[in-house]
Amino acid sequence: MSKTFEKLKPYLDKAMAFQTARSLFEWDEQTLAPLEAAEYTSKIVGTLSDEYFKSLINDKVRKLLKKLQEEKELDELTDHEKAIIKELNKIYEQLESIPPKEYRAYNELTSISSRKWVKAKKDNCFDDFAPYLQKIVDYKKKFANYRAKGTKNPYDVLLGDFEEGFGIKELDILFEKVKQEIIPLLKKVSEKATTIDKSYNYLDYDLDKQKEFCRYLSGYVGFDFNRGVIAESAHPFTLSLHNHDVRITNHIYSNNLESAMFSIIHESGHAIYEMSVDDAITQTLVGGGTSMGMHESQSRFFENMIGRSEFFWEPIYEKLVATYPKQLKDISLIHFIKGINKAAPSLIRTEADELSYPLHIIIRYEIEKMIFSGEITVAELPKIWNQKTMEYLGITPPTDSAGVLQDTHWSWGEFGYFPSYAIGTAISAQIYSHMKEIMPFDQYLKEGNLTPIREYLKDSIHKYGSTKTSKEILYNMTGEEFNADYYVNYLKDKYEKLFHLNK
Repeated sequence: MSKTFEKLKPYLDKAMAFQTARSLFEWDEQTLAPLEAAEYTSKIVGTLSDEYFKSLINDKVRKLLKKLQEEKELDELTDHEKAIIKELNKIYEQLESIPPKEYRAYNELTSISSRKWVKAKKDNCFDDFAPYLQKIVDYKKKFANYRAKGTKNPYDVLLGDFEEGFGIKELDILFEKVKQEIIPLLKKVSEKATTIDKSYNYLDYDLDKQKEFCRYLSGYVGFDFNRGVIAESAHPFTLSLHNHDVRITNHIYSNNLESAMFSIIHESGHAIYEMSVDDAITQTLVGGGTSMGMHESQSRFFENMIGRSEFFWEPIYEKLVATYPKQLKDISLIHFIKGINKAAPSLIRTEADELSYPLHIIIRYEIEKMIFSGEITVAELPKIWNQKTMEYLGITPPTDSAGVLQDTHWSWGEFGYFPSYAIGTAISAQIYSHMKEIMPFDQYLKEGNLTPIREYLKDSIHKYGSTKTSKEILYNMTGEEFNADYYVNYLKDKYEKLFHLNK
């Protein structure tokens, strides 16, 4: 470690401590805190955010950072230290132009707004949430414009925070390809899938038994309960304090068996990524996933490529039936597999099948573009949401809770996040194709042996944290650049075989 980096390290450690404390409050707010705590707790979150900001954005850190980018200094740094300096540069780009008072106020706001969203969704009342969302949008526009400095589209700035190299231009191309290829395929599959009776999924399922089976599923795919916990929240999410404390949540419905099962597999995919980050870089600026696109590639990989596979369920389907004998006694494994892969337009993104899922992302992406171009207002969101849902899915949400209020992301200020789901799903298909070539992937699933799959992902992706970019990791792993054709071909191949479309 260079002497200059050694001087910088206390500032980085302090910032990490404040960030960890903020994360703990976020976890508590979403899982255990009483509803009326938000207004008061937000002041604590504001103070922690202010101290985090000051610990990094100051003259001493600025001078050290500048010095560490000199050629002589760079030569003395390890690869991990160079990656940390690169990440610190990104943070400076994001924060330096924002006035500290506005940064603090914004963090207090999102601490409150996430709880206001929970209540608004429960009460099915967008108007109760709208004033908070309006303030968030105003802040995000202001912050994006600070950083854009008149040279970039503000929405491009926000997109870049979640996936570097995927701006409006690249996403428009990706989503146009998806629309051209997937919408016609969805129509064909939906017509074929009408013969599948999925009524078993909507019978009454005991909540405690669901919790127990979901815990089993999480451990089965690789979640380490010595380093992680599961709780419940209004919207499932994953939060990592470091690689030995990773927390996930789930939401369980008594009349929808699939919902909690696939949410827990999805979140476990996120958690496995965080738990597999190298010990040498955890609790540093590069100690988490490299991008939200790569992170979503792992959650979607576990949820879909693994979790919706017949081979995955072969060793454990009897356990599922034994858990719910009354509801599933007459449902064969083949029937169940077709059920969990049945494709048809539906309202809720997190419960959508693989074919209709990208259309949910396109809806959100196009709405976010409209918000940040000034084309629509927050007050118009329910109407625009319903129009877009009808345009792409052919259905209209009957309530705000099933429509514009269904996702928590905007309450956290995460504008620009949703495209990461599509990017990640496309990456997961490319990774899946590669892994099928180099290992007996299906055989491992049939044997109930996910260890070789997890270990390969760890060695190729997870252990690096964000010391490498998504593009570097993908190229080093597969020998190819990002290619959305893998995603389209994966969906076509899967559904043509599953529903015999060529017959």
